[in-house]
Amino acid sequence: MTVESLTAAQVMSRILVAVKPAESPLMAWELMRRAGVHHLPVVDGPHVLGLLTREDLAASWSGGPQEQSTRHVRDLLDPARRPRVRPETPLTQVAAVMLDAGVDAVPVLSGDGLIGLISARDVLSAVAGRVVPSQEPSEVITGMFHLEPVLPTRSEPVLPTRSWRQA
Repeated sequence: MTVESLTAAQVMSRILVAVKPAESPLMAWELMRRAGVHHLPVVDGPHVLGLLTREDLAASWSGGPQEQSTRHVRDLLDPARRPRVRPETPLTQVAAVMLDAGVDAVPVLSGDGLIGLISARDVLSAVAGRVVPSQEPSEVITGMFHLEPVLPTRSEPVLPTRSWRQA
């Protein structure tokens, strides 16, 4: 099998962790960390609203956990950067789409919605001849758990500390 003959369906990642648009950046970061991924599709039912990256999260991060838990990931998506491909798209065209859009991953969509994701790593694996085509069905997992920050309360009096002169 040559690189030129490969399609998106043959090289895409099929087991995906995704996030819903109303989730917080804090939740998205934790999902990425726990799943060991750098890209999260933002999905609303079968519709893909965009792809959130670690860089997107880092660039928009301000404030602490409480502020991050009250924002929504849909507000971090760039509406101008929404490339996507179909399962039958040739890998060479997938790479061109990624280059033209300036992204390092694209969602793969069929009539049923999101079925996979192709990252630059997947493209490199294909070029290196390390693709193992799979016929397994795709699976998109959202809402694995829910995070809420627990902030300390000041119910106990703060005791004065000893200064270095009192020692």
